[in-house]
Amino acid sequence: MKTIDDYNFEGKKALIRVDFNVPLDGDFNVTDTSRIEAAKPTILKVLEDGGAAVLMSHLGRPKGQANPDMSLSHIVEKVSEIIGVQVKFVNDCIGDTVEAAVSELQDGEVLLLENLRFYAQEEKGDPSFAESLSRLGDIYVNDAFGTAHRAHASTTIVANYFADAKCFGYLLAKEIKAIEKVMQTGEKPVTAILGGAKVSSKITIIENILDKVDNLIIGGGMTYTFVKAKGGTVGDSICEDDKMELALDILKQADEKGVKIHLPVDVLAADTFDNNANTQFLDVNQIPDGWQGLDAGPQTLENFKQVILESKTILWNGPVGVFEMESFAKGTISVGNAIDEATQSGAFSLVGGGDSVAAVKQFGFQDKVSYVSTGGGAMLESLEGRTLPGIAAILG
Repeated sequence: MKTIDDYNFEGKKALIRVDFNVPLDGDFNVTDTSRIEAAKPTILKVLEDGGAAVLMSHLGRPKGQANPDMSLSHIVEKVSEIIGVQVKFVNDCIGDTVEAAVSELQDGEVLLLENLRFYAQEEKGDPSFAESLSRLGDIYVNDAFGTAHRAHASTTIVANYFADAKCFGYLLAKEIKAIEKVMQTGEKPVTAILGGAKVSSKITIIENILDKVDNLIIGGGMTYTFVKAKGGTVGDSICEDDKMELALDILKQADEKGVKIHLPVDVLAADTFDNNANTQFLDVNQIPDGWQGLDAGPQTLENFKQVILESKTILWNGPVGVFEMESFAKGTISVGNAIDEATQSGAFSLVGGGDSVAAVKQFGFQDKVSYVSTGGGAMLESLEGRTLPGIAAILG
């Protein structure tokens, strides 16, 4: 696996695919800079070697049309501030104007290209578009894990034009190693905590990780599909009736493989899906009509905590309750605290997937776990056992 440390960039121009798809407010201010900060070490390595960096990214979903609201020009000052170098900007990403700007770029300088997705050819993985991009650098560096699961021109196809001059940036290399640590080389016992609303969205992950984990904690909305499949009463809780047979099959597979499945035993139930609803703790198997489980109960959280504290490798993908509402956030916070405690005792903990990452940020756990993945869809596809096109393109 070639990383940025395998190259000296002195006198070279690095064409770096970053993920600067950052949220902007109504005044085009960046409201979360974590993706820019994550790319900083890779950019600085190029500059410190004595090279120049040409940055390419997408922003939003302009669908192949130039849209001033999604111009990367809005983030130039924030990127400059974070990197510590005044970043130059060119209002296109291919063509004569861009090639001229790149040729004028001096060692130690950074140039940000305009939004790649202003061209439909980017998402189509068009070879001629990728070839045009390839003219903008001597070495191709992919540091955008968030888009590594897409075979787009800038994430995958462009690598074909850099036979022996392509590598992973620090961020992407860290993502690959973190997932490998959970899925292949992790110290046992390995525990996966899967939450979220639906079994159907996690089924491929569950099937792929059953051979790799010792414990599987199931929380969140998909709890109730398992509970109902086992004969319990779940009231008005979210439940995929058409996936109950699948839930029973998962339990059977886990038993055959010696994996312990930990389901909630009690829940915090509410009479409406509302932060101010009437609530009560109920046995997970006995939720009456008119009530729905929205968070894990105290005995469940104690059970989960004990499993987590005995683990050496932990994967957390999905909250265990409706954490967006304060009344139903306690379960997710409790799981976060347990992972924090296990991590301080030497466990390796990886958090990935949009909702769990959002929860980790909201409750301040990002510095209390070993690694927080930056790529939602890419992370999920990695856990499903798929080879991501953006990673294969560098390895190939």
